[in-house]
Amino acid sequence: MQEKVITLATPVFFLLIFLELAVGAWRRQHNYHINDAITSLSLGVLSQVTGVFTRLLRIGIYAWLVEHVALFRLPADSLWVWITGLLLYDFCYYWLHRAGHEVNVLWAAHVVHHQSEAYNLSTALRQTSSGVLLGWLFYTPMALLGYPVEIFAAVGLIDLLYQFWVHTEQVGKLGWFDRVFVSPSNHRVHHAVNDIYLDKNYGGILVLWDRMFGTFIEERDDTPVVYGTRSPLRSWNPLWANLEVYKAIWMDAWHARRWRDKLKVWISRPGWRPADVAARYPSTPFDIHRPLYDPALTRSEQSYCLVQFALVLLATTHFLSGYGRFGAGDLAAYAAWITASLWIIGGLLERRLSYVVAESLRLLASAAGVLWTSGWFGPLALTQTMQAGFALAACASLAALWVIFKPSPTGHGYFSRQ
Repeated sequence: MQEKVITLATPVFFLLIFLELAVGAWRRQHNYHINDAITSLSLGVLSQVTGVFTRLLRIGIYAWLVEHVALFRLPADSLWVWITGLLLYDFCYYWLHRAGHEVNVLWAAHVVHHQSEAYNLSTALRQTSSGVLLGWLFYTPMALLGYPVEIFAAVGLIDLLYQFWVHTEQVGKLGWFDRVFVSPSNHRVHHAVNDIYLDKNYGGILVLWDRMFGTFIEERDDTPVVYGTRSPLRSWNPLWANLEVYKAIWMDAWHARRWRDKLKVWISRPGWRPADVAARYPSTPFDIHRPLYDPALTRSEQSYCLVQFALVLLATTHFLSGYGRFGAGDLAAYAAWITASLWIIGGLLERRLSYVVAESLRLLASAAGVLWTSGWFGPLALTQTMQAGFALAACASLAALWVIFKPSPTGHGYFSRQ
């Protein structure tokens, strides 16, 4: 359900992003970068694609608990059940979100949403692909109380969609609204790495939870927000974005000498490291004045990546709107193609030579697959004219790729400007 609703809402998301861009241009506030925005959107796409395969954890376990363990049977057609269900979901979300900043293994999933060093509506779509692995635990109180599955799914979607609009710098403070609800001003603070703002304002819809439990802070005019994380990602690779903190935790656990520390590193606060590991493998000190990660790209290179991403986004819409019609093999192959495509585009945004080779192989393999099967991943058959058009488009992309991305004569695996 969630994937289909998000797919239907996507045109609205993009309309609002374009509106934010226009307002920013009119105000001379340019807070969008093509590479950052594509990466944020790529992570949102990956989150929705993996969501197709993790529905059992998201909904299946909840449904089983409601059926076998619930203390009550709450009616799905009662207004008070819907209202209290939304309030309870938002309360559970507050604790999940807070734990995502206070427990290392949960931060490893949630960090994806905070990696961008910009703050705009595309950041809202920057979502984790692994949060569902443990996130479902925080909503078990709703299942134990007997809130029906359809209410749980619906209020979860409402909570998620509400949070889209608060990811903007184009809306200032809103008076009384800021004191009750999560607002752009409140949520800007949440994405900050400034000492004064760190780990505050966890609410989804209501900021009242933060006021109740001591985690609220107001945005200050004398302290501009600096965005990102204390350990900057410095990459446009969406796969690495999902894995970087998991790897860091694993390596610390591997290097720790004491078994107690090997376990503790997973459940400690982010940033905690065993003393022996920190001494042997010191971390880079955090510098709030660090230069932003923004490898130079020509306008042609940006355009190529943007066009290819738009095509992958179109394919993802097809995947999400009809995944129920695919066989298991086609579904897995389609998801792998989308994932590989986004990974390669991320590499092109970093101007790495190996990704030009990978992109060439992707284009050739895609065209060959269409011509060999006369279709596109499963039930979608293509006419001969459509197949020929696809092959020509792939050849045109291949030619443009090697004209636009010119490797350095000296080599070393990178392009000349990196």
